[in-house]
Amino acid sequence: MKIGEIEFGPRPVFLAPMEDVTDIGFRLLCKRFGAAMVYTEFVSAEALIRDVKSTQQKLTISDEERPVGIQIYGRDVEAMVEAARIVEQAGPDLIDLNFGCPVKKVAGKGAGAGMLQNIPKMLEITRKVVDAVKLPVTVKTRLGWNHEQLIITELAEQLQDCGIKALTIHGRTRAQMYTGEADWTLIGEVKRNPRIQIPIIGNGDIKSLDDADRAFDTYGVDAVMIGRATFGCPWIFSREPLSLDEKIDVLEEQLRINIERIDEYRGILHTRRHLAATPVFKAIPNFRQTRIAMLRAEKEDELLSILEQTRQMLR
Repeated sequence: MKIGEIEFGPRPVFLAPMEDVTDIGFRLLCKRFGAAMVYTEFVSAEALIRDVKSTQQKLTISDEERPVGIQIYGRDVEAMVEAARIVEQAGPDLIDLNFGCPVKKVAGKGAGAGMLQNIPKMLEITRKVVDAVKLPVTVKTRLGWNHEQLIITELAEQLQDCGIKALTIHGRTRAQMYTGEADWTLIGEVKRNPRIQIPIIGNGDIKSLDDADRAFDTYGVDAVMIGRATFGCPWIFSREPLSLDEKIDVLEEQLRINIERIDEYRGILHTRRHLAATPVFKAIPNFRQTRIAMLRAEKEDELLSILEQTRQMLR
C-alpha cells in the first residue's frame, strides 16, 4: 500500500492523531512497537498562524518516527492553506486534514466534523490545500453528521477528485461522538466502490491487532488506524507479547521521556491519561486507592515508587 510515494508493508496499522495523547514521546514508543504510521496531535490552523508557542511545539517531529503526518484543522479556507504551508516547512511525510473531530469546541465552531455540515467549504479547503503544497494531502472524516445524513460514499469520491492521496474514515457520525459501536459497513462500501482509487483507512473500535486483522479480512481496507485503545498501551502494535514487568518498564520510560521533554510537573500530567487508562493494572484486586495515589503524584520519584509497588502486586 502506498500514500503518494510512501511505501508501507502489507496490512499497515497506524496510530491515530489525538489531542493530548500523540506527543512525540508516545509516537516514538508506538513506532518502536510496530506502528506503520504515526500522527501528531491535531494542530489548529488559526493558532499556527498566530504563532502560538504551544501549537508550534506540536510541529516537532523526529526522523526516528517516520513516516509521520501532521494533522491540521480549521474552518477558514485561507487559514488552512497558510497553515498547510507552515506545516510543510516542518518536514512531515504528509499533511492530514481533520474533518472528523466531533468535540464541541471544534465541531461546534464549524471545524473538524463540523465541516460535514458544509461540504462545499470542505471540498474548497481540500482542493486549495492540495494545490498549495507539494506533500501528499490526506483527509480524516466520519460517516456523516448524523444517521439521517450518511454521506461518506459520495463524499469519498468528491474528496478523491480534490486530489487527496488517502482517506481515513471513522465509522461513526458526528452525532455519535464516541458512543455506540463503529459501523464499518459503509467503510467497506467506500472501499468496494470501483471509482475509488486512493487507499481507504478504517478507524473505530479497533482494540487489538486481532480486531485489525478482522477489519482487513471483512472490509478490505488498505490500512487500519487505532485511536483510544492505545492509551497506556503503546505495545498494542506489537505481535510479540510483553510480560507485565516489561509493560511497566514501558510506562516508566514514557514518564521519563515526558519529564525530560517538558518538565517534571507537566510531564507527569501528560502521562496520567495513559496511567489511568492502561490495561496493565486491571488484574489487581482492590487497586482503587493505589490508582488514586498514582494519579495524584506530583513528583517523579513518588510516582516511580508507586509503579514499583504495583509491579510487586502483580508478582
